[in-house]
Amino acid sequence: MPSYLTDFKALSFDCYGTLIDWETGIWTQLQLLVSRLPENHPFRDRDTLIRRYNVFQREFQREDPKTLYNDGVAGCFVKLAEEANIPFTQAEAEAFGRSAGSWPAFPDTVEALKVLKRYYKLVIISNVDNDNVQRTLEGPFAGVDIDVVLTAEDMGAYKPDHNNFRILFDTVKQKFGVEKKQLLHVAKSLPIDHVPAKELGLTSVWIARGPGGSTAMGGNVKEYDGKVAFSWRFPTLGDMAAEVEKAFAEK
Repeated sequence: MPSYLTDFKALSFDCYGTLIDWETGIWTQLQLLVSRLPENHPFRDRDTLIRRYNVFQREFQREDPKTLYNDGVAGCFVKLAEEANIPFTQAEAEAFGRSAGSWPAFPDTVEALKVLKRYYKLVIISNVDNDNVQRTLEGPFAGVDIDVVLTAEDMGAYKPDHNNFRILFDTVKQKFGVEKKQLLHVAKSLPIDHVPAKELGLTSVWIARGPGGSTAMGGNVKEYDGKVAFSWRFPTLGDMAAEVEKAFAEK
């Protein structure tokens, strides 16, 4: 197995949570509900609300893999509102479902991707639908050259489904002649990306955003001891890009 960053030919990325600030996007869009909560409601705490939201999101992705992300996310909005016993409209839920395409990139993402593009093919493998991903490409990622985008909508399932990664392997082989051992997976989420990466023998990089790498969507590394085996850990994608530049300069 390759042991240097210079040994790889392509990078595959989780998008929302690794490149796009998923938690800030969710929290911002849920302010519509938060503003209607009693002052002492636990959902006024960002981490509590996002963790509860994430339970609903993983539930629909696991139980209804054919459901489009925007529809599933709208359903999560409804479940949160009903659980908190606060009013909402269907139009509000649908607008929330389409909000992912407007969520912001992390400050380091765009420049880091431009650096990494000098050395690798870039592939996004996302659990989000085509409409939201396209708006991300045209908005926050404008000017970034992504070679291939694979979405849950096109693949018919959500990560951590192994078939999504098999489609990834087949795609980079067919389009670029890149073998699995030459592909490096870059992601934040431990359960969604790094667990299946270990199970499938895919080398990975953990982008450990957040205090100690622990966030509501990404999981706590202590909880996944023995279940993940990332080869590198960086606090941001920008830090990874800097290390890649250094590695190729010294090659």
